[in-house]
Amino acid sequence: MNELQQKIIDLKKTKNALILAHYYQTMDIQDIADHVCDSFAMAQLAHTAEQEVLVICGVHFMAESAKILNPDKTVLLPVLDAGCPMADMIVPEDVIALRERYPEAAVVCYVNSSAAVKAVSDICCTSSSAERIVRALPEKQIIFIPDRNLGAYIATKVPEKEFIFHPGWCPVHDCIGVDDVKVAREAHPESKLLTHPECRGDVLALSDFVGSTAEIIDFALNSECREFLIATEYGVVEHLAKLAPDKQFYPLTSTFECEDMKKIKLSDVLRSLENVDHEMKLSVDEINVAKLSLERMVNI
Repeated sequence: MNELQQKIIDLKKTKNALILAHYYQTMDIQDIADHVCDSFAMAQLAHTAEQEVLVICGVHFMAESAKILNPDKTVLLPVLDAGCPMADMIVPEDVIALRERYPEAAVVCYVNSSAAVKAVSDICCTSSSAERIVRALPEKQIIFIPDRNLGAYIATKVPEKEFIFHPGWCPVHDCIGVDDVKVAREAHPESKLLTHPECRGDVLALSDFVGSTAEIIDFALNSECREFLIATEYGVVEHLAKLAPDKQFYPLTSTFECEDMKKIKLSDVLRSLENVDHEMKLSVDEINVAKLSLERMVNI
């Protein structure tokens, strides 16, 4: 552990702070976090946190969600412009138009979305909870926003319901194609392919396992297989390599890196803690209207 990391660890105790880092963060950030997790676990941990300060090492919608669930706590996002292109692909007006067209449908909102979009949705979900949430809803029609790929995957799992999709996508996952799978399998023929459902359906169809980030990690750690192709962000490959050094993990392609997730550096975390810098602020009205959809997700 270097000097900068030790300063952060010491300071978070002084500030009564909890550091939550997403699996896509760099390893030096993961090493100083209290919890390294996916977006679902991050929402749960933020919701039950006892600390007065929450430092979210992730992207903007994650810090927004933490603030919505903890309006009285100080929520810090060390780099404010760490965003999510998928979240930017939908606005509240899009959701309202879909509601008018399909008045009997429930709006299921992937957590990768803004507070404003959550506010006009019925319930949020993550990739690990989406199937469970859709099944729990009484409505037969589901408006799934904003990720068309995750929505299409859940539709195959719950065929008894009708799905309406918004055409959003993750630029990192959506750009992967079957040719990438072919090349990777030729290079590592003994490997199991573990894929995030933000990838396109033709890639999912070629996979040995499809699951959320946390589910991919659990599968790899518990599998008897010794080699894996990881079809999600490169931070997961690094995380797995640390947890299971006796196994081999390969990124499906070299393009699996989220630039926004990598924006946060150790110096940003330290500055944010020292100065209570880059605090996530939402109005009472914004929090109140968005809170219900997130609380429903956490409760289910």
